Amino acid sequence: MAETVSLRGSTILIADDDPGIRTVLSRALGLLDCDIRTTGTAATLWRWVSEGLGDLVITDVVLPDENGLDLIPRIAKIRPELRVIAMSAQNTLLTAVRANESGAFEYLPKPFDLNELATIVTRALTERVARQPSEGPPDSEGEDLPLIGRSPAMQDIYRALARLMGTDLNVLITGETGTGKELVARALHDYGKRRNGPFVAINMAAIPRELIESELFGHEKGAFSGATSRTAGRFEQADGGTLFLDEIGDMPLEAQTRLLRVLQDGTFTTVGGRTPLRTDARIVAATHRDLRQYVSQGLFRDDLYYRLNVVPLRLPPLRQRAEDIADLVRHFLTRNEAEGLPAKTLSPEALARLREYRWPGNVRELENLIRRIAALYSEVRIGADVIESELADAEQIAGEAVAPRGESLSEAVERHMQAYFDAHGDALPAPGIYERVLREVERPLITLCLGATRGNQIRAAALLGLNRNTLRKKIRELDIPIQRGVK
Repeated sequence: MAETVSLRGSTILIADDDPGIRTVLSRALGLLDCDIRTTGTAATLWRWVSEGLGDLVITDVVLPDENGLDLIPRIAKIRPELRVIAMSAQNTLLTAVRANESGAFEYLPKPFDLNELATIVTRALTERVARQPSEGPPDSEGEDLPLIGRSPAMQDIYRALARLMGTDLNVLITGETGTGKELVARALHDYGKRRNGPFVAINMAAIPRELIESELFGHEKGAFSGATSRTAGRFEQADGGTLFLDEIGDMPLEAQTRLLRVLQDGTFTTVGGRTPLRTDARIVAATHRDLRQYVSQGLFRDDLYYRLNVVPLRLPPLRQRAEDIADLVRHFLTRNEAEGLPAKTLSPEALARLREYRWPGNVRELENLIRRIAALYSEVRIGADVIESELADAEQIAGEAVAPRGESLSEAVERHMQAYFDAHGDALPAPGIYERVLREVERPLITLCLGATRGNQIRAAALLGLNRNTLRKKIRELDIPIQRGVK
């Protein structure tokens, strides 16, 4: 321990089934001039607390006679001033959440750093504001966890998430593509105070520019061609729950302005509507872009950035938590088998090769790889040669252009529209998509034809095969600027 702090006279009660851990803690905390009592059972710890002993409790989650987290609310009832630090080797998000919601002062994943322990103990013994347990903590350690990994980087994420579960603060999740930003957003919702409300997600990168306001705020009947009925937008759908704005960095500036107004006063109007509507949705945004750089380049509003970035969460890339790869592989193999794919295992050499790879696509790339080898290879035990072959192919593909070579216009439109439909998950886009998509295609087509004819509308109309008056009408409707004599 780097520094010795005197907390003479304080008594710390330690409950852990492992005598070795108790010995380590006793020696470390003894340097703080604290009196230490240790036990391996919850029963003895409860007796000490009931007798009024101790100024601080440190307990493992897993005790032979009772779950340590179940003790915390009971301790709070009879000794509300008594702080409890929970420890666990399980190191999952759910453990961190349950520790926080049960009323633990702090949660420490094992193995822990002794300097960090000393800091937390000192803070627990000097801060006097009692924390109350939250309502409705998750009650099952056996459910499927949204996030996998026990690395120190993921432990930091778990602890941050646990502290955010009881709040409505806006959160901005950053990280490379494939790091699991939507999974973090869903965890914030599923384990938070809005868990009984809707979780609504929208991918800004997959929504055509002309459709964004209608998608976010909804539209009234007759607001534009094809709007045959009133349609609720995502803000209205997410009322009482969480609205996840994925790839917020791809939102156009005009839509950013309208989003800022909603965040400022909590009201919005539908497209074509006049009556302000109130919204009560927690905002969680995500991006793989550097929004600070976008702000400096004028591509993202600085006032919107500060509204969204109340609590920043940066997800580590997979290459920075390679120790989680084995857990992730086991998770994906188990899920594959549940979905009907053949059961597989990976050799130690195969796992070692996976840990060496840089993973530009992060966890999503690993998931796709495991699914592919489960489907395509007959071997039950996958060796390093298979992994080497697959990773060589992946590196070659990564160096090629994103858009397929020789892609036709029809194929390009289909690819973009497929991404648009995929962004809605199991839901459908708002009605009137035919007219909206046609308008989305019309504007660049007419703009390019006018550019090619140097602004000559007669020639542009002939090129398009339109009547000149029809072209003029569309130029006005689509607000297309005319620059004559410029190409």
